[in-house]
Amino acid sequence: MLPQNLRPLLPYFKKYRWGFALGGVCVLLNNGIWILFPLVIRMAFDGLNQGVTRHKLLTYSLLVLAVAGAKGIFQFLTRWIVIGISRNVEFDMRNDLFRHLERLSLSYYQRTRTGDIMARCTNDLNAVRMLLGPAVMYSANTIVFTTGALFFMWHINHRLTMYAFLPLPIVSITIQYFGRKIHERFERIQAMFSEISARAQENFSGARVIRAYMQEEAEIAQFEAANREYIRRSLKLVRLMGMLFPTLETMLGLAMVLVLWLGGRQMLRGGMSLGDFVGFNAFMGLLTWPIIASGWVITLFERGNASMGRINQILAERKKSEPPVPAFAPRFVASTLLTLIAWSLEQPAIPSPAGLCNLWAR
Repeated sequence: MLPQNLRPLLPYFKKYRWGFALGGVCVLLNNGIWILFPLVIRMAFDGLNQGVTRHKLLTYSLLVLAVAGAKGIFQFLTRWIVIGISRNVEFDMRNDLFRHLERLSLSYYQRTRTGDIMARCTNDLNAVRMLLGPAVMYSANTIVFTTGALFFMWHINHRLTMYAFLPLPIVSITIQYFGRKIHERFERIQAMFSEISARAQENFSGARVIRAYMQEEAEIAQFEAANREYIRRSLKLVRLMGMLFPTLETMLGLAMVLVLWLGGRQMLRGGMSLGDFVGFNAFMGLLTWPIIASGWVITLFERGNASMGRINQILAERKKSEPPVPAFAPRFVASTLLTLIAWSLEQPAIPSPAGLCNLWAR
């Protein structure tokens, strides 16, 4: 189920649905071809184990090159289509957001800092683009390849496949825990980035006032403190992400140890051929990147989810009608100004309150 923060993205998915469909076809072809690589390796080991000939070496070499070449073509098309769509969605969202900002009332800008709006229109929007591009692409690749690999691994050896995926529940719990923590910490980072942007914008626009009251050193100290706080919050997120990837690699390493130990024993006892054992390990090796990419996808997803929530706060603002201005106000203000100007030309002295009262009485 799509999170609440990401539901405003549905119109953009609908707009580019055919592009996403074409990207999905390229994802299927890319991973479907790459799944053949361990099968070719398996067939090559079984065939060469029976006897090495020049024809066999040439045939298996060409098969490996063909699989790798076809995989490279569809991988390029996948990235070109999906990443391109994410750029188009970012462009459309930026225009829609700017159009929405133009329709907001003056009271919204009086209570919202300009730097905060700038941060949401740049940094947060970029995080949403990363969610729509790399996160979607790597998620699709991971799901398709893992499903296909699981099918062929189960076909090669049922028992060994169960041992290989034994750490999977622990991986799922780990990803959920780190995902929640990443979401919370990234929201705090983005809030601090908005604070820094707002302070910088206010200092630039009010430079004369700051110099007039000799507040340069005070503003520099506050800006430096805000930047140090931003670095501190960013380092907490970096440390958390630094724990995520080694944890996933450790889980995958444990699965590899189980496969090598149990699979090697079965091969030595004649329970599986050399080609089956090598092909199974090739599948395990190719699953390394999808498992690691899942951690990166979780990071991108939580960042994009948090940033989209901040953008939704702007989109949730509705155009509010300003209090009506009396019809007589422009004429009244203009006549008053003309009277004061004429009076000041006749009497250049600064009028006293009593003089102004007499002027109004005329």
